[in-house]
Amino acid sequence: MRLMPIFWLIVTLIALVLNLFGLMRLIPMFFTMPLLFVSLYFTIFTLTHRRSFKGIR
Repeated sequence: MRLMPIFWLIVTLIALVLNLFGLMRLIPMFFTMPLLFVSLYFTIFTLTHRRSFKGIR
């Protein structure tokens, strides 16, 4: 579970590079933009969700 933020950071960096290729028109932009959005979303989600309160059991 501790490796999930690192994994999503690596995926975000890869998506950023693919987005740069999309800006150079080497890869279609309709493929790279959603990939970058999803990777950024899950990166922010895993960095902020770890410290949430789960309730009293």
